[in-house]
Amino acid sequence: MNEKLSIEDLSLKGKKALLRVDFNVPLNKDGSISDNTRIVESLPTIQYLLSNGASVIVMSHLGRPKNGPDPKCSLAVCAKELEKLLAAKVLFASDCIGEEASRMAGDLKPGQVLMLENLRFYPAEENPGKDPSFAEKLAKLGDVYINDAFGTAHREHSSTATITRFFKDCSAAGFLMKKEIAYFTQILSNPEKPFYAIIGGAKISSKIGVLSSLLSKVDKIFIGGGMSYTFFKAMGIEIGDSIVEIESISTAKEFLEECKKKNIPLYLPKDIVIANNFDNHAEKKTISVKEGIPAGWQGMDIGPETVKEWKSAFSAAKTFFWNGPLGVFEFENFAKGTGEIATALSETSATTIVGGGDSVSAINGMGLSKKFSHLSTGGGASLEYIEYGHLPGIDALSIKIKK
Repeated sequence: MNEKLSIEDLSLKGKKALLRVDFNVPLNKDGSISDNTRIVESLPTIQYLLSNGASVIVMSHLGRPKNGPDPKCSLAVCAKELEKLLAAKVLFASDCIGEEASRMAGDLKPGQVLMLENLRFYPAEENPGKDPSFAEKLAKLGDVYINDAFGTAHREHSSTATITRFFKDCSAAGFLMKKEIAYFTQILSNPEKPFYAIIGGAKISSKIGVLSSLLSKVDKIFIGGGMSYTFFKAMGIEIGDSIVEIESISTAKEFLEECKKKNIPLYLPKDIVIANNFDNHAEKKTISVKEGIPAGWQGMDIGPETVKEWKSAFSAAKTFFWNGPLGVFEFENFAKGTGEIATALSETSATTIVGGGDSVSAINGMGLSKKFSHLSTGGGASLEYIEYGHLPGIDALSIKIKK
């Protein structure tokens, strides 16, 4: 892939920098921010722009507003949080385009920060074809464009792809985007071997692409979480009332065959914690997978024998990629497997890359984030990057011209 223009390649003094970030943060029931990681991750880029004499216009989406503006999805809460983290005033425009946004952007002085309201209040953000002028109106607010929103880089949206047409030779990657590209390029082209992948989560259908592309790169693969029950079903093992994707059974069979053919060791759970109800306080017991899960019971977590076997297999690895929880980790009584694997990875000297989403939430919840090489800010984006080797939001950035 051609090297992309970086924020450090731009001349910034006196410029208005239009910065796409991913402030799609989780919110509590009262509308407050429950985890500000994504905002914290954008700080190096914002601080660099300010210290190099630019003013910064921050744009993002939040949530999934259905029919235009929705106060529950307002970015005002993120503007306040950013103001706190920067210890500097953050102006807020009540729209992302229109007169007020244009006036506030026009009046911006070097060293000032303006945040625009939620881009997804306009259907054209997600469907650029609906109104091609939307990207142009956003582009008019800035002199240079920086994309630091890896979490939305797999979407061909107005603010992540179309907009770059209006910034010829000055669409650059921010520091967070650069870091994400560096780690995933390493996985794709040159992972230090042995390279092991741990894939969890509920559905084979959403992970089969990444599983298949990893087969040509990994030395061992470990599968847990809800999708393992579809594999068990494909192997003729009883799964009781466990989650299953009937339409993916043949896909699971093909994948098992492919692993055999390529001689890639595939580790599935050998024991599981089952419950008589999908509830944190349900009755539970640990059984060997060979026994099968009885009717009226469902698989909820990987068991202690599985954890022991996996941990002993981990010792040889030099690189790990992990995506997806290995049990119903949102229930405290069924979070043990995910927690123990997270702890094991945090103690290894190998490079540990975690592909966003629930695995990152589990690691953050345990206070282990500093012990991993890289926690991606994009679950879907990291999986698509590994599957396809490129993403629309990265493809759209300017190519760095070698001097």
